[in-house]
Amino acid sequence: MVAFGKKLKERQIEEWQGYYINYKLMKKKVKQYTHQIEVGSLDRRHVLKDFSRMLDNQIEKTVLFMLEQQGLLASRLEKLREWHDSLQDLPDICQITDLREAYRAVGQDLLKLLLFVEMNAIGIRKILKKFDKRFGYRFTDYYVKTRANHPYSQLQQVFKHVGLGAVVGAISRNLHELQNNQGSYLSIYDQTVLPLQDPVVDSIKAAVDRLTRSTNFLNFMAQHALIMQEELPTSQDEEADEEGRYHFMSLLLNLANTFLYMVNTYIIVPTADDYSMSLGAAATVCGIVIGSMAVAQLFSSVYFSAWSNKSYFKPLIFSSIVLFIGNLLYALAYDFNSIAVLLIGRLFCGLGSARAVNRRYISDCVPLKIRMQASAGFVSASALGMACGPALAGLLQIRFKIYKITFNQDTLPGWVMAVAWLIYLVWLAISFREPARDDEEESHTTEEANSEAVQNGNLEKGLKQPLLITSEETEQEEEDECDESEESLEDSRKPANSIVAAYRLLTPSVKVQLLIYFMLKYAMEILLSESSVVTTYYFGWSTSSVAVFLACLGLTVLPVNIVVGSYISNMFEDRQILLVSEIMVCLGILLSFHIVVPYTVPQYVCSGLIMFVAAEVLEGVNLSLLSRVMSSRLSRGTYNGGLLSTEAGTIARVIADATITAAGYLGESMLLNATLLPSLVICVVSIVATCFTYNSLY
Repeated sequence: MVAFGKKLKERQIEEWQGYYINYKLMKKKVKQYTHQIEVGSLDRRHVLKDFSRMLDNQIEKTVLFMLEQQGLLASRLEKLREWHDSLQDLPDICQITDLREAYRAVGQDLLKLLLFVEMNAIGIRKILKKFDKRFGYRFTDYYVKTRANHPYSQLQQVFKHVGLGAVVGAISRNLHELQNNQGSYLSIYDQTVLPLQDPVVDSIKAAVDRLTRSTNFLNFMAQHALIMQEELPTSQDEEADEEGRYHFMSLLLNLANTFLYMVNTYIIVPTADDYSMSLGAAATVCGIVIGSMAVAQLFSSVYFSAWSNKSYFKPLIFSSIVLFIGNLLYALAYDFNSIAVLLIGRLFCGLGSARAVNRRYISDCVPLKIRMQASAGFVSASALGMACGPALAGLLQIRFKIYKITFNQDTLPGWVMAVAWLIYLVWLAISFREPARDDEEESHTTEEANSEAVQNGNLEKGLKQPLLITSEETEQEEEDECDESEESLEDSRKPANSIVAAYRLLTPSVKVQLLIYFMLKYAMEILLSESSVVTTYYFGWSTSSVAVFLACLGLTVLPVNIVVGSYISNMFEDRQILLVSEIMVCLGILLSFHIVVPYTVPQYVCSGLIMFVAAEVLEGVNLSLLSRVMSSRLSRGTYNGGLLSTEAGTIARVIADATITAAGYLGESMLLNATLLPSLVICVVSIVATCFTYNSLY
């Protein structure tokens, strides 16, 4: 495994070595604080003050050097500006070409500076996380709260690259003017026919996006998938390996699996209550019918995630077969007149949930340069399936018999999905290509390979200087040798090997984000699963009306994400959007209650729309922040961040569906308020928890 320090060492710029933050020194200081607090020679308040002063000095050193380099770039650009102006009257093709190359040379040096800032920003995040892990997660909250919003904040200089935007703009604008016809002066501020196409500017934009974590629509959509990106750019060898494993048709099959599964999940929602009653059960048993799929998914997510460590093709084949059988049983339950067969069918559908495989395939086999698009495709396929499921159920309003088999609005969803999974199974068997496995990665799971990795690490340590450390601090290496094993485990990319190990990596910020994810999934499941029962009781809606309502809710997903990802996320911080979205979900829940006055269609539709849209916005920023505050060790392996969020959401759905069925014993007149009350309580708790961890969400 590659330690954090060694990985950064490979990326640092040798001639600027003395200006990086001294990560090694600060890491050692954290260890010293631990010992001093244990023996009682230092209290926590003095630790906070002393380490804050030390980190302030390190950041100031970095910022002053950054400003110095920024000034040098500005001076070079000023001279190029004079040269550029001299060509206005008598354009010369050769000189314009030389001028363009000169601007590109400045762009390359700007890239070096951006990489320098990025390495320091990552180092600051890492040392704050390490300090929090040692001292109860208090320092980041204190440090960010007191430094980030101060008018003279040097922390903002690092994370918001203050001033560098002007340099980026100058290079982009001038290269754009020189792009077309060696002298057709077009401006980036005007509407031009041809966009700026220059590899240097593209690289600068990518570096700025990494540094600021800037959000656009595609980025915002990709964050919903919680496919965590590496903090550092991958090496050329890693990129070549990803290219070799990538297969477009296999990716398409994974996205098709995602789409079909979401259709399968929601296609029964409009008719589940009618189907339950036709088999002699109460209408509210629809909660158990819908939720049984989620119960099985709790277990399938784990074994599919583990299975995907060895293969992608076999779990997808197994998933398709199990889903085919599950839908067949669901459809045949009507003629068997058995609620047990119905539930077994839905359990089989849950056991076939291969979303963990779909997510892992994108994370492991799709090249980094298109991974964001693939992640956005994963989310779009899910959203489209969520909308298509109820819409398709609304179209299946026919009834006929073939021999003794009944086809009606209750059974047709099962038959349609059984046929769809059969077709998908054939397509999968013909077109899927199993990617090549990295034997070296698998060898790290054995004790022998771990021992070899430690030996190689020690050898490498003897050949190289530690990251971000000057030659004057060589003596620190000897003092830290006894701690090398601990640090290599903490700083490596080694994935968590158990659910307990994964849980230990969860900081309070991560736990709060998982609570928020639980809350929004719980609220959405209550709204969707009981919609058929509630609307039939209060408004007498038909199955088609319920299907149209649910389909309209599903269709809001992409437009809402376009607005938030393209505009709102660029105007406000994620944590601000997070808190406002939680409050809006809470408002939607409050408006949904039936109190005294007659319950009306506008009240139900408007409150449901507010709740659903706010939950969708909340999901995007929640998963964005979750991927940011979560340990990088949870980006890979069986017990990854995607699995944890999936389990949190699935548990929320199970509890929500169980709540609907339990509330049914109070009578349909009490169902709405009885199910909304827990949603309100969980939402209020999540808002309070967010306020307590707000300053650590940066």
